[in-house]
Amino acid sequence: MSDSAITIYVISDSIGETGELIAKASVKQFETDDFEIKRYPYHNTSAEIEPILQDASKHPNSLIVYTNVVAETSAYIEKKGKELGLKTVDVMKEPMARIEEIVGYPPRREPGLIRRLDENYFKKVEAIEFAVKYDDGKDPRGAKKADICLIGISRTSKTPLSMYLAHKLYKVANIPLVPEVPVPKEVYQKDVRRVIGLTCNPEKLISIREARLKSLGLSGSAKYADLGRIKEELSYSKQIMEELGCIVIDVSDRAMEETAGIIIDYVESNK
Repeated sequence: MSDSAITIYVISDSIGETGELIAKASVKQFETDDFEIKRYPYHNTSAEIEPILQDASKHPNSLIVYTNVVAETSAYIEKKGKELGLKTVDVMKEPMARIEEIVGYPPRREPGLIRRLDENYFKKVEAIEFAVKYDDGKDPRGAKKADICLIGISRTSKTPLSMYLAHKLYKVANIPLVPEVPVPKEVYQKDVRRVIGLTCNPEKLISIREARLKSLGLSGSAKYADLGRIKEELSYSKQIMEELGCIVIDVSDRAMEETAGIIIDYVESNK
């Protein structure tokens, strides 16, 4: 680095990624490779920041780029920078000010919010992928790995509930209960507080199953939509749920959001 090199100090109360990207994008607009970018993440007190500013003041071609959103911290950098004759850029100030004018209320000024949002996004994607992978008993091992394991006979809203809960960041596996098929051992090994039984009244199930058959171009008189068969399945599922000792939710007259709310409240209260 030459004596005329540009030294950009990126200060942030989070990881400093935004400030560094803006610094790189800006300096690349000039025909020079004679620059250095120094990043200082998780700096949000005057005690942490002052030595950086003092060091910058020793270099004639230095620039302070900062993304600190706490008002006291950004004010300190601006004030101390002026005292030391430093050039400073508050990356967040103008965009936040303009947005505040539009929405009519002040920003939260909490460090690292974008990072937390990104983490939630990836957790959501992971939960959705989990729900798809372990839907409808495809792999019963998912029951042990899941935050929530839904059990119930066909058409008791297991799959849509799994997807809805996945959007709430819960990893959900669902296992169909069929009289002719043994319940996977993983369900019995699961913490019963994480097992949710779903049931529905026979009349409601008949209409749902008939509609499903029609959508597949099949006859509504199939055994799948037979009242006797449905009662047999419900009796079997009741027996399994009693054996497990799990909570049972009747989804007959409930919106999916309401059922999901009951499940979330139950799971969270039993953590």
